[in-house]
Amino acid sequence: MERMEATRIIAVRHGETAWNVDSRIQGQLDVQLNDTGRWQARRVGLALAGEPLRAVYSSDLGRAHETARAIGEAAGLAVVAHPGLRERRFGMFEGRTFDEIQQTWPEHAQNWRRRIPEWQPPEGGESLLELRERVHRTVSDLASRHYGELIAVVAHGGVLDTLYRIATGQEVNSPRTWQLPNGAINRLLWTPEGFTLVGWSDTQHLEHASFDENTSF
Repeated sequence: MERMEATRIIAVRHGETAWNVDSRIQGQLDVQLNDTGRWQARRVGLALAGEPLRAVYSSDLGRAHETARAIGEAAGLAVVAHPGLRERRFGMFEGRTFDEIQQTWPEHAQNWRRRIPEWQPPEGGESLLELRERVHRTVSDLASRHYGELIAVVAHGGVLDTLYRIATGQEVNSPRTWQLPNGAINRLLWTPEGFTLVGWSDTQHLEHASFDENTSF
């Protein structure tokens, strides 16, 4: 008989980077944590040190992987990197600010703001529908390896935003009313029937407000 006990998931957005502060689009470029981001990573690790984690999974991009290492070290676990947890691909917009995009490509900027589900940033960008399918498939696969256990998943703003939408039944183009702070602790449950939200945007372990973007980069 198939085991149906839920997998508990702690989902964490990576610590802050200089590009977060500048509102510069990172996408799948490998931008590293800044000093604040490294501090946030250490604080997350300390906050989760008493949790009975069985595995720590992370995007293979440096800013997420370094954050995950702080969690793994506190828990005595090696981090398992997975490219399926990477941020959304933003094509030729990676490395630019939204203001730059709006000035140069106003039509694309409008499609982005309107969250057109099928729209893809030019030159290899990923649509919101593609991102949702990737995140759902990846996190479901990881969770299915740990029935009845607790795992940590460290990823990016776009991935966390997508998980929230999946768990709460929100469409990809629904306006975002929830926060995505760097270093926040978010909790979900997974069974083969789907995801359930348990708690979101816990920043009690951080001594001051972490950076929160209006748009996930």
